[in-house]
Amino acid sequence: MHVKRYAAVAAGLGLVALTGCGSSSDGGSAADGKTVTLVSHNSWAVSEDVLAAFEKESGYQVKVLKDGDAGQAVNKAILTKDNPQGDVLFGVDNTLLSRALDNGLFQEYEAKGADQVRAEYRPREGGDRVTPVDTGDICVNYDKAYFEEHDLAPPTSYDDLIKPEYKDLLVTENAASSSPGLGFLLGTAAEYGDDGWADYWKKLKANGVKVVEGWDQAYNEEFSGSAGGKQAGGGRPLVVSYASSPPAEVIFADPRPETAPTGVAEDTCFRQVEYAGLLSNARNSEGGKALIDFLVGERFQEDMPLNMFVHPVREGAQVPEEFTEYGPQAEDPHTMDPAKIADNRDQWVKSWTSLVLK
Repeated sequence: MHVKRYAAVAAGLGLVALTGCGSSSDGGSAADGKTVTLVSHNSWAVSEDVLAAFEKESGYQVKVLKDGDAGQAVNKAILTKDNPQGDVLFGVDNTLLSRALDNGLFQEYEAKGADQVRAEYRPREGGDRVTPVDTGDICVNYDKAYFEEHDLAPPTSYDDLIKPEYKDLLVTENAASSSPGLGFLLGTAAEYGDDGWADYWKKLKANGVKVVEGWDQAYNEEFSGSAGGKQAGGGRPLVVSYASSPPAEVIFADPRPETAPTGVAEDTCFRQVEYAGLLSNARNSEGGKALIDFLVGERFQEDMPLNMFVHPVREGAQVPEEFTEYGPQAEDPHTMDPAKIADNRDQWVKSWTSLVLK
């Protein structure tokens, strides 16, 4: 979900956020049957002891390959599906699921523990091929200090974002390549309908919205409220990110502030669910199945909130108090039927690209 590589998060926190290398030192390949390869977006992270326990119990080494934002990772997986980079793809979400299914990206597999996934997160289509792993809300975040300094109330809704007082303040991600960018587009479509979303984006463009390629650039470089954005001199106090971004800004700050320096415009939230699936031509299918079982297991599910800043989907999984204190899920997020996403997504993205980027 994505989600969210916060500046310097992994350093010193016992997290594994690997790119293109085995989690153990002796390497290996999927061909030897001892290595299982996870293909993911850039936000993958897990506690070292949790991953080590899985490797010891299963006998598999985990290799992680990161392919950019979720949209980029899915597109690359489709292009390489006949000779995939790995065995399991993690990070395809409800905005992109139908594209992955239509392209035959996954083979059938029902994870052990799939019956423990809350019913509202199980997909209506493709449930025999993907397993829900996490959920979160894509929302506009705001820099509290900016709005206090300018004696301006932060926006609370999509309508607010097109008002003159918020001109040139918002940065969002490319809907064609980024899952939060696409989620934000779908949220506006859910809010304004088939006939109204394009007109809304015309107004948003006229009000100076800035579009960058992915979440990392938007949040950690352009957004003035993030730790990374402050270091980079980010000049935009509004960003499309997640409802769980404020607790990250608290938990990884040294010293910790009493309250989060950023807030969430709750009426801009769109509910996201991320899935994992066994790739159709996986070289190590058995290892891939074991890895998916691990992702939906209780230990990994309870490890996720403070690593990837997403909510578990497993019934009974405990969420740390410090996570929910600073970043509760939106009470009434925008949602969209997966069938409607499948029917409209590509045309909406094409229209959005012509309207906003050209």
